[in-house]
Amino acid sequence: MSTEIILTHYQDHLDEIAQVRHKVFIQEQKVPKELEWDERDALCQHVLIRQHGQPVATGRIDLEKGGKVGRVAVLANERSHGLGRQVMRALEQVAKDAKLEKVWFHAQNSAIGFYQKLDYLIVSDEFMEAGILHCTMEKFIR
Repeated sequence: MSTEIILTHYQDHLDEIAQVRHKVFIQEQKVPKELEWDERDALCQHVLIRQHGQPVATGRIDLEKGGKVGRVAVLANERSHGLGRQVMRALEQVAKDAKLEKVWFHAQNSAIGFYQKLDYLIVSDEFMEAGILHCTMEKFIR
């Protein structure tokens, strides 16, 4: 299987990143469009994974917000192949290269187990975001 991991800026791969996020967040999870797209996209470092030339996974990290990871998405038919782990490793490396001590994010409750396997810890109570239960998770990387 031909897998390509691309570190990029949003505007350089806008269509492919948007394609994955639209399918996962807007179509599958019913997140309203106006909540999915924000001004932080242009300011973040993004990861895009392609398989056989097709976009299948993405995520972003906001270095200005202390390493806040967000918008991690893997197409439904590509899950359980380690792509989410690859996205997270790439984002963690961006944070390490920027000399950050940790990365953090708002995790959907349904994904907590996945993140715990990657050594992330829950550091907040549950809260609602975009109509989905979340909690804050973090991992020290230094």
